[in-house]
Amino acid sequence: MDILSLTGIALAFVSLLVGAELKGAGVHSLLSPAAAMIVFVGTIASTCLQTPLAVMKHAFKITGWVFKPPSQDQAALIQKMVEWSNIARKQGLLGLEPVLNNEQDDFLRKGLQLVVDGSEPEQIRAIMEVELDVRESSDTRAAKVFEGAGIYSPTLGIIGAVLGLIAVMQNLADPSKLGHGIAAAFTATIYGIGLANLFLLPMANKLKVAIHAQSQTRAMIIEGLISIAMGENPRNIEAKLQGYLH
Repeated sequence: MDILSLTGIALAFVSLLVGAELKGAGVHSLLSPAAAMIVFVGTIASTCLQTPLAVMKHAFKITGWVFKPPSQDQAALIQKMVEWSNIARKQGLLGLEPVLNNEQDDFLRKGLQLVVDGSEPEQIRAIMEVELDVRESSDTRAAKVFEGAGIYSPTLGIIGAVLGLIAVMQNLADPSKLGHGIAAAFTATIYGIGLANLFLLPMANKLKVAIHAQSQTRAMIIEGLISIAMGENPRNIEAKLQGYLH
């Protein structure tokens, strides 16, 4: 569990609620069903309009990475591949077949299958790098869904504020309604800017960090598997892969 993400969410709410109280506006000033309708529903509408269904589904699937990124125990993975290289040197590449059946990670299993099948190292690299690029591209497109939503929400906040000011202008004959009306108008701006800068854009960036880390681990896997296929010394493989830990 990513403690920083949980801390960030909590502090985001604290900053808004406590800030409203310290400024004298009060928490009640942040409550506006009309502003919520314009900003939140409008942001969802804009995001749905620009996003293909498959990308939207994938975006919801990886949202949990903000709080629990995919496991990236690279040190344990290096030791696993060093063990595989020892098996390959003693028993040949076919000796890795029992290991293949027990491997849970589908990316690693696909690469190991190519090694066991005796594929040439360059062929293994070509196939696995295509797999890496496609997965990274798919995950990045999903992360950009939140980035796009973070771009739209401030503009929708401004739309909400303008609509609120139009309502105020229609009641200029009644000064008692002006102050409340203007305050309510700017609530939409708070919703739009706050949603973007406290939640959506940080989530998008956190997902991109998780995607980059996962891609780096997969790149390490490719190098390790190619080294095994080439019959390199296990110590040399370990020394090469250790560079990914920095």
